Amino acid sequence: MWLQAICIYTVFIIIGCGIPTAAEEHSLWRWTCENNRCTKIRNEPENKEPVLSLEACKMFCDDYGLLWPKPTIETNLGNFLSKINMNTIDIQITKQGKSDDLLTAAADRFKTLVSSSVPKGFSAKAAGKSVTVYLVNDNPYIREFSLDMDESYELYISSTSSDKVNATIRGNSFFGVRHGLETLSQLIVYDDIRNNLLIVRDVTIKDRPVYPYRGILLDTARNFYSIESIKRTIDAMAAVKLNTFHWHITDSQSFPLVLQKRPNLSKLGAYSPTKVYTKQDIREVVAYGLERGVRVLPEFDAPAHVGEGWQDTGLTVCFKAEPWTKFCVEPPCGQLNPTKEELYDYLEDIYVEMAEAFESTDMFHMGGDEVSERCWNSSEEIQNFMIQNRWNLDKSSFLKLWNYFQKNAQDRAYKAFGKRLPLILWTSTLTDYTHVEKFLDKDEYIIQVWTTGADPQIQGLLQKGYRLIMSNYDALYFDCGFGAWVGSGNNWCSPYIGWQKVYGNSPAVMALSYRDQILGGEVALWSEQSDPATLDGRLWPRAAAFAERMWAEPSTAWQDAEHRMLHVRERLVRMGIQAESLEPEWCYQNQGLCYG
Repeated sequence: MWLQAICIYTVFIIIGCGIPTAAEEHSLWRWTCENNRCTKIRNEPENKEPVLSLEACKMFCDDYGLLWPKPTIETNLGNFLSKINMNTIDIQITKQGKSDDLLTAAADRFKTLVSSSVPKGFSAKAAGKSVTVYLVNDNPYIREFSLDMDESYELYISSTSSDKVNATIRGNSFFGVRHGLETLSQLIVYDDIRNNLLIVRDVTIKDRPVYPYRGILLDTARNFYSIESIKRTIDAMAAVKLNTFHWHITDSQSFPLVLQKRPNLSKLGAYSPTKVYTKQDIREVVAYGLERGVRVLPEFDAPAHVGEGWQDTGLTVCFKAEPWTKFCVEPPCGQLNPTKEELYDYLEDIYVEMAEAFESTDMFHMGGDEVSERCWNSSEEIQNFMIQNRWNLDKSSFLKLWNYFQKNAQDRAYKAFGKRLPLILWTSTLTDYTHVEKFLDKDEYIIQVWTTGADPQIQGLLQKGYRLIMSNYDALYFDCGFGAWVGSGNNWCSPYIGWQKVYGNSPAVMALSYRDQILGGEVALWSEQSDPATLDGRLWPRAAAFAERMWAEPSTAWQDAEHRMLHVRERLVRMGIQAESLEPEWCYQNQGLCYG
């Protein structure tokens, strides 16, 4: 069958079957599909078979070709490749609505991706069939993110004549159609033997994600990241259909967020006047993300993880306390003082300006990470407040203080955003399943799990009806495995987490019968030891492995995905993402020979 398909492809697309072209005669290597693997063999002078390039072979040597993430409903890639002219790609939007500008931007991105498939320094031949892409958005008035937005799409490709290929992408929202364009770009490959672009023909793909929330967290407070580097991250996310950029924008080390109502927070808290994010910067990132199907989710972490910028407010306790190991997990320490009524006016002002900047957000992350009882207990003012409320100074009483803060902050957040939007908190002592329902309403709060995937808290919270986002550090913290920055040896969550472990980290396995309460997952890059110079390599291509797990929840192991994983890494590099190398290129060209 494969030989027949190759022969037909050659007859109609490039040359006569069995009659090598000059380019084929000069190609010393060719690839052939054997047992679902592309095998590299010498192209001997006496060879009369057609010569396939590596990527052309890989496109037909697996049920999913070179697609990443793999589709979830139906994938039929047919048996044919058509030579196309990149200069004659025409994209038509068939239904009009308020998302048309987003589709137009997605179409422009598609053409850029097609161009990037040609190696730098080369120009594909301006010859071949023209391509018309029809974008059918059945709900063209939807342009807002939500946890129940429809990201499904259907993609059909066919050859309508000797000189034309048609592709139709249909979806129930801009987001689905955009994903379909991303898939279509992956079905166009560069033939480095003949210097042509080829498109897969006779294609039917029906696809939708398993989980609605598929994210990357970037901490921009421990080290500052340029807007350019953030946009580059969002570009790579779009390429693998991740849909949430979680912006951990402030922390105790710096406050780079410029606020008109509270200007001293960034003036005192930013690393320098040039290392700040203005409202215009944020809106630019939000718009950039929307065009790529990526929501930008703001986080303001509180009541802990605050310090720099708050010096003149009188609203913090234990800031820069020493020895820091007594009061927090890393320097500098710092927490908000919940007993100060003025604090909640500050928070409302912060929330209002975040709502204005992150204008399309449908959720808000309130942090709640690593609150220290010892820090609060070091304040005589807080101790007196608790005694006046007839609370003790024990663990359960400090949970009451924390709950007092959270209820006040929640009210101010709802007021600032003008709606009761879903709120997210990290797992903590407050979210412990043995008492969480006393403090947090399961219909108002989503819990993001950062502890291990075996933590009993996961089942405990699910059994009580809470919705979860999985960020278990043993598989999804991408800052792990480097040298310690406080003390010696390696950092706290070592060792380094390889893509294979990321790929195998299944929320469905953790949730068991409560799978429907898992909204998805998120990889986290905490930035104590990362900045724009190392960003791409920390995230990519490991985040691509995570993306397939979140999109498809595959039942197969990483070994079945390895050859496609190597390709998506190459694709990211062609896009300008400095993704880490996974294996020698020899492994890419000799599929399946680099593991036992």
